[in-house]
Amino acid sequence: MRLALDQAKLAYAAGEVPVGAVVLDEQGQVIGTGFNRTIQDHDPTGHAEIVALRAAAKHARNYRLPGASLYVTLEPCTMCMGAMLHARLDRVVFGATDPKTGACGSVLSVHGIVQLNHQTKVEGGVLAEECAELLRRFFRERRTLAKAAATD
Repeated sequence: MRLALDQAKLAYAAGEVPVGAVVLDEQGQVIGTGFNRTIQDHDPTGHAEIVALRAAAKHARNYRLPGASLYVTLEPCTMCMGAMLHARLDRVVFGATDPKTGACGSVLSVHGIVQLNHQTKVEGGVLAEECAELLRRFFRERRTLAKAAATD
């Protein structure tokens, strides 16, 4: 999760919502990293998880990543969970919960839908406070900047 936090800090520095993700293979080797790039890439699918999955799939030369684990600083959304299920990930580990769009238990539980052709293990709350604090700081700074711009 520390590597995912490092990726989130890159997103923060780029002015993106600070979410980072890392994909590890069965042996625990990093095969893909990513951070949010929706703004800079003008891409609604540019979430950290998707960026990391694309890098891992390219590394593996296969869109399926059985045995792999993805670590992400924020609970994945429905789009990202769908991509992770398609990739046949073994496990998803996230930091902070997302009470607005979280698809691993906060709003939906996509990984628990037994009718889907693949199930992925999910673990949440790893370094949750550290992950959440980075997000809070980012949005606090955004609100402060918006207020300052409104008063100018």
